[in-house]
Amino acid sequence: MALKNDVSLVLGSATPSIDEYYKAKQDEYKLIEIKSRANKKPLPKIEVVDMKNELNIGNKSIFSFRLQQEIKEAIKNKNQVILFLNRRGYASFVSCRKCGYVFQCDNCDISLTYHKRNNIGRCHYCGYEKEIPKECPDCGSTYVKPFGVGTQKIEEELKDIFEDIKVLRMDKDTTSKKGSLEDILNQFKNQEAQVLIGTQMLSKGLDFENVTLVGILSADMILNFPDFKSFETTFQLVTQVSGRAGRSDKEGIVILQTYDTDHYAIRRAINYDYEGFFDDEIKIRKVFGYAPFNNMISVVISGSNENLVKQNAQNMYDSIIYLLQNRGINDFEFILGPNPCSISKINQNYRWQILFKDDNIEINLLKGIIKYICITKRDVVFNKDVNVSIDINPNNVL
Repeated sequence: MALKNDVSLVLGSATPSIDEYYKAKQDEYKLIEIKSRANKKPLPKIEVVDMKNELNIGNKSIFSFRLQQEIKEAIKNKNQVILFLNRRGYASFVSCRKCGYVFQCDNCDISLTYHKRNNIGRCHYCGYEKEIPKECPDCGSTYVKPFGVGTQKIEEELKDIFEDIKVLRMDKDTTSKKGSLEDILNQFKNQEAQVLIGTQMLSKGLDFENVTLVGILSADMILNFPDFKSFETTFQLVTQVSGRAGRSDKEGIVILQTYDTDHYAIRRAINYDYEGFFDDEIKIRKVFGYAPFNNMISVVISGSNENLVKQNAQNMYDSIIYLLQNRGINDFEFILGPNPCSISKINQNYRWQILFKDDNIEINLLKGIIKYICITKRDVVFNKDVNVSIDINPNNVL
């Protein structure tokens, strides 16, 4: 549209994507920077709490003692609190609650997705699998568990600690009805509740003058999400949700809880250091061949019959191999799968995925073959009861 009308297109963000910022660094885009908040207020201090220490001193609560103290102080001073929990999707990773060890892929620098049925962790980028032991390989603790907690559990535990506290929840369950989101925001703005608990929709665009405390309950749920952009997402969300505190004359503070206090995404985020984060992240992307250095195509086959979905995913793989071999291509390392998706079932539909990276193959050839199989020959390759979706350079591969 911008090209058609000969006008400039502005991509504005306090936390631009790695891909877009890389293009700006390569002079494909013109970079214009704004160095201060719109209201000229200083950014709130972000204080990190090591949750390994909480367990060691006997605190098994979702809330660190430090966060509990700050919540109590905010309520005492008639201020408000935002508690943030990232609950995007249903994929879970496995970690040791004593030392913070996370089971990761040996090949891809990404956490393994836990599959309860057969007690394995699987990498959805290369297919690597590993049985999850009962003991932590790092410290020997038996406190090894899949990591995951929802907003409802947060609300329940908060009310157990602070009996008379007034809480609002902003998530998929509470905002599904028409007008419910606006109702929740208005109630909080009118100070009808002291605490607002929410997920990703809390991270930006909200302006509450009375909020002095933001609690990020588990940075690990973002950091260890089984997606190559999880470190980028961590930095973005921590930076964005931290900006909800201290937006008026009142000073703000952010308490960030994590088991991985030394991770570069955490260290850079608490100092609002985007340039430093970009430098760290772009090195990792280059080593593993992730965007912006390689293209990726995701094809997801889904349907209500698990065996049918699996068979159709295999049909597609076989068709791809046949067409590539006809063109003299016999190295298929750029094809990952077929495998169940990280989120293997959504709304009663099973999901299988094939990933393609344009290592050693021309991207337009790859696009053409996938288009031919998935569109031109769809009725031949796929059953009518399965759905096929193609995503080029997807935002995630869940």
